[in-house]
Amino acid sequence: MDEHVQWMKAAIEEAKKAEKLREVPIGAVIVQYGVIIGRGYNLRETSLDPTAHAEMIAIRQASEHLKSWRLLDCQLYVTLEPCPMCAGAIVQSRVPQVIFGTTDPKAGCAGTLMNLLQEDRFNHRVEVTSQVMQEECAALLTNFFRMLRSKNQS
Repeated sequence: MDEHVQWMKAAIEEAKKAEKLREVPIGAVIVQYGVIIGRGYNLRETSLDPTAHAEMIAIRQASEHLKSWRLLDCQLYVTLEPCPMCAGAIVQSRVPQVIFGTTDPKAGCAGTLMNLLQEDRFNHRVEVTSQVMQEECAALLTNFFRMLRSKNQS
């Protein structure tokens, strides 16, 4: 199995944890040397914390695991393209590689609206791979919002 697919499946499993809590189903994992060292899923509604994005939670967990804010030799897998806040945290934590599932036309900052991860004016640039398991990642979000709309119409 393709390495990116293996880890994106783990990120999708995290997204499904968010969905069970009626959170927007976004999940992330951070991998170093073939081992997951950080996991996260969206918890904004549950925690009432606007920074509780999947990537932010995974970055915090990986930093605690490594006892360092520098996440060198790591890959971050996330089901949805990072927003400006998460892209900033990725750059600040020196993550060298981000792999995401589907683009975010409303807040994507890894190439859709802008590309903060590869901005030349920053002191760190991130290698970006997009559209890994794109259909599965997009379907999680589409189905979630479809379900919300149908419940709101009832």
